[in-house]
Amino acid sequence: MWTTSPCPTVGDVPPTEPSTRQRWLARTAVTAMAGAGLLVVGSAGFTGLFLVVTGLIGATLLLAGAFWFLARRGVARWIGLVVVVLAIVFLLYSYARADVTAVALIALGLLVVGVVTARAALIEIPEPWMPTTEVAPPERPFIVMNPRSGGGKVVRFGLQAKAEALGAEVALLDGPGEVDVAALVRVAVDRGADLLGVAGGDGTQALVAGIAAAHNVPFLVISAGTRNHFALDLGLDRDDPSTCLDALRDGVEVRVDLGMIEDRPFVNNASFGAYAEIVQSPQYRDHKEGAILSMLPDLLSGVGGTQLTAVVGDTRVDSTQAILVSNNPYGSGRLIDLGRRSRLDQGVLGVVAGRLDSATRAVGLLRRARGQSVTVLTSPTVVIDADAAEIPVGIDGEAVTVATPVHCTIRPGALRVRLPRDRPGVPVAKTRIEWNRLWRLASGRTVDPARMG
Repeated sequence: MWTTSPCPTVGDVPPTEPSTRQRWLARTAVTAMAGAGLLVVGSAGFTGLFLVVTGLIGATLLLAGAFWFLARRGVARWIGLVVVVLAIVFLLYSYARADVTAVALIALGLLVVGVVTARAALIEIPEPWMPTTEVAPPERPFIVMNPRSGGGKVVRFGLQAKAEALGAEVALLDGPGEVDVAALVRVAVDRGADLLGVAGGDGTQALVAGIAAAHNVPFLVISAGTRNHFALDLGLDRDDPSTCLDALRDGVEVRVDLGMIEDRPFVNNASFGAYAEIVQSPQYRDHKEGAILSMLPDLLSGVGGTQLTAVVGDTRVDSTQAILVSNNPYGSGRLIDLGRRSRLDQGVLGVVAGRLDSATRAVGLLRRARGQSVTVLTSPTVVIDADAAEIPVGIDGEAVTVATPVHCTIRPGALRVRLPRDRPGVPVAKTRIEWNRLWRLASGRTVDPARMG
């Protein structure tokens, strides 16, 4: 399912000698998982095997039906919905009819123990986070605040008053389109601002970050947006944005990369293809669910969507429906990791290119076999081309239209980010269960990370 290229900043990892604790955790995991399987089969005999097969069939029908519902119109769409409902009823009826509730609960408990201990056995010492530098408090900080962003967090947390009490000049954005944020910030820099901050969405963050990088001025992220993806990857508190203001009096500084689409900066990602086209739809703002259901059939089938080609370094990826280009790669190439980045200073763009134009490909996502559904790559440069002179792009959530081919680059260490000394930190991603590595741990053999995966 996944095609990956190694990050250029990561060298060869030598074989390591696991600890005794890791080995016993691995043995516990293998024993618990094997016990769960044997319990189902041994207690229920043929019925146990039947239930395993039933579960796989039900899951396959469920995913295929969901794809038909999203990718088809008319009768075919409703057939897909019927398949989803029947798959759920089929699973519930099969397990209830077998009358193996107690066995299933015990097996489920063993499986949970196995998964937890397997993750604990495979967990490694986290890679050191981006280095920070001690800095003096700013003398003339300037902060842009959007009172509407994040459902009114600026007002709810009293961010303006708290920032002004710490010596910052605050500019409130009164309404959409009424203020030229870029011009406002450039004037502040000309007047001697020695720190630029934003309490707003990721789109505004990116705009001001580009100006801060151009003038080598520190940048302050205040997590007052709706999603706050940039703040998450910086380890900031997304529940209480007022804690971000502590950087004005006791902060440290970190250098991070800045993604670029032509001359436009982005701090998170740029989306091309299906998602970008949906966001561009006039009806998306007023009725998101309706717009998605209306446009997905054409986009997934390739009839209405733009066909994209990506050149990622020396690799060419043809005929994709959707491409996500990120400022540093997301996770390890797994769908579960696509919401966070462990570092923002690796000097490469992350690329996830996907095609999901059939129920077969959708069902294939259940397997972790290699295929053509999703491609994951990294490179300092990416060129996106299409069978159109212009294509829609979602840049940090902002819908824009750009001419093709689209050149994406990265500016390593271009942005100086000011962070509060005390912050929650970046959430640790779940450890991937690599069965080959787990078995080697349990059997007492040396683990070579370069051969695992």
